[in-house]
Amino acid sequence: MDHSGHGMMMDMPPFTLGRGLQFSGEPFFMIGCLLALGLYGWGVVRLRRRGDAWPVGRIVGFTTGVLSVALVMCTKLNDYGMVMFSVHMVQHMVISMLTPILLLLGAPVTLLLRALPAAGRGRKGPREILVSLLHSRYMRIITHPAFTIPMFIASLYALYFTPLFDFLMESKTGHIAMMVHFLAVGLVFFWPIMGVDPGPNRPGYVMRMLELFAGMPFHAFFGIALMMASEPMIGTYKNPPASLGIDALTDQQAGGGIAWAFSEIPSLVVLLALAYQWYRSEQRQSRRHDRAEDRNGGQELADYNAYLASLRAQRP
Repeated sequence: MDHSGHGMMMDMPPFTLGRGLQFSGEPFFMIGCLLALGLYGWGVVRLRRRGDAWPVGRIVGFTTGVLSVALVMCTKLNDYGMVMFSVHMVQHMVISMLTPILLLLGAPVTLLLRALPAAGRGRKGPREILVSLLHSRYMRIITHPAFTIPMFIASLYALYFTPLFDFLMESKTGHIAMMVHFLAVGLVFFWPIMGVDPGPNRPGYVMRMLELFAGMPFHAFFGIALMMASEPMIGTYKNPPASLGIDALTDQQAGGGIAWAFSEIPSLVVLLALAYQWYRSEQRQSRRHDRAEDRNGGQELADYNAYLASLRAQRP
């Protein structure tokens, strides 16, 4: 699709490559990352001070997720993303597919529910507000597959193949809003699928896998469309700075390959996590059943043996 191509990057001075991953990019995301790490760390410290444990793996998952945002939005990578479509697509795929998975593995909602103090009878504090939000009709709607899957797909096709993308790239506010949207869509899409934190919709494991694979083919088709295009389709990136020495069409095709690859890798990670959760769930149910058997002293077996004995006694 041939757009006008007068976005933000057209107003930038001649672009020169910097050295290393210097901190640059969007201060908005740096502040957000620091706040997220600070709040999560407060929750972990609060639990441990009262003698409650919090898995190290969850801390690593959440921290890695926050750092992934800082990497793509708070370093020179963000500057490259303003003038190279392939780098922008790395930002998009990381912040919409990899970051949400890592953040959700950290179970931040569960941590907040355990760390926030109860307000007391008749009062409503932060914990009560969070619980109310989790059970609200609004959360049931935005985490339902009928909403999350179309939104997940529309974030690709309705954005990149319409003038909306060029419009958003014309301002810093539009660029930030677009990236926040990518992160939010990824979180609401993977939240019920991952099933780590409590939520209003908690489908079974088979349904979660179906939800996961329902959106992934559209990512692959999107990437293939970009890879097979015979001309640049994104107006903002039609005329890259000469100092980069890149061809717009080649760069777009590389971006399409990145989008296609990211439709496979995160899906595999989530699928493995679901399979592990399913296995653990079956193990817990089996242990609960064994404990119940131990408590009643094998009463079910005794009842069955008594039933067989009664049948024998009734024989002539």
